[in-house]
Amino acid sequence: MREYYDDRIVALSARLVTPFIQLFALYVVFHGHYSPGGGFQGGAMLAASFLLIRLSIGTAAAQSQFQRSWGMPVSSIGILVFLGTGLIVMFLGFNFLDHAGLPFGLPDPELRNAGILAIELGVAIAVTATLISIYDDLVGEPRGPLAGLDEATEVAEADQVEGAESDAESGDG
Repeated sequence: MREYYDDRIVALSARLVTPFIQLFALYVVFHGHYSPGGGFQGGAMLAASFLLIRLSIGTAAAQSQFQRSWGMPVSSIGILVFLGTGLIVMFLGFNFLDHAGLPFGLPDPELRNAGILAIELGVAIAVTATLISIYDDLVGEPRGPLAGLDEATEVAEADQVEGAESDAESGDG
């Protein structure tokens, strides 16, 4: 994979476009039961917006938006939202994902809309976190303009120590 390099035009363009991508992704998620789209499509678009930032400013700098360590826990939360929506109604005596059994006290059509929205949100959260985790796993450790600086410093110091020891040995011998 290519090393990161600082390109201000690409970084600025990505930062300007990203909020619009995220807003449209949320629109796709929230209107998934009325129109084409839904949790998977919106989640993929939301992940793409985070990945655009990772690609434009470097993975290390983009960790403030979505850290590597958040991938599996956030994905699990999305799965739990999906399963929780289905299991709540099962415990109340309805079929799995029968949204008419949700205990919110709303009329039946509104209950079904709320249930579908909860499922779409769970799927979107899980898909977003999973796709970001896949990217992070493929890329490896975060890299940015200062990536590897500590390692390079340690290697240089070790080389200096080795060089000093070999000079001392050759001078003594």
